[in-house]
Amino acid sequence: MNISLHPNPLRLGVNIDHVATIRNARGGDHPDPVRAAEIVASVGGDGITAHLREDRRHIRDEDLARIQEATDLPLNLEMAATREMLQIALRHKPHAACIVPEKREERTTEGGLDAAGLHNTLVPIVDELRSNDIRVSLFIEANERQLDAALRLGAPVVEFHTGEYAHAVIDGDSERVASELKRISDMAALASLNGIEPHAGHGLTFDNVQPIAAIPQMAELNIGHYLVGEAVFVGLENAIRRMRELIDDAR
Repeated sequence: MNISLHPNPLRLGVNIDHVATIRNARGGDHPDPVRAAEIVASVGGDGITAHLREDRRHIRDEDLARIQEATDLPLNLEMAATREMLQIALRHKPHAACIVPEKREERTTEGGLDAAGLHNTLVPIVDELRSNDIRVSLFIEANERQLDAALRLGAPVVEFHTGEYAHAVIDGDSERVASELKRISDMAALASLNGIEPHAGHGLTFDNVQPIAAIPQMAELNIGHYLVGEAVFVGLENAIRRMRELIDDAR
């Protein structure tokens, strides 16, 4: 596990979903997401993130136990707010469960969970996960309404969706980049002030990660698609090491 001299070291969780996406495109068992999890552990990653979607488009049920058996790194299970996913989480007992929005037609998670609008749906799910010692995280937009909902639900962690920030960087819109950074930074500070641990993820790359990593209250970044994509060119080990260097340098 990476050790930083910074008083608030930033954890790097690596999402290995898209290793499974490549496997599933051809069928069979190669490339194996379990091997990816082992590589993450060997090069200083702090956790494994995996999203078990309702349509099983990448990670499959049997992958979860295999990942947990292969490494001691904490597993962060991304899941929809459904009874089926709750029962799977309770069976596998991951370190953390991050509740995310999910639509069958989307290519990837689009935007944050409406924790405010789904309050009544989320209450029993959050309560049951917490009562089984599974750390609950909510994947939300960085705004006060959603953060207040997370507080009322008793979620100890929120993960801020950084997709709009990433798009602003791609568009070269410096004003929007600054606005998005301020919004995420302000909400990270407010979350921390209220005893909620702030994380962030979605669309983070070598080119845009450092301003997010530099937010002092930020405790963890979860990055997947970009690292798996870079692995095609430089190998997964090198991609993770480079991301680790960038976020450590930002602190």
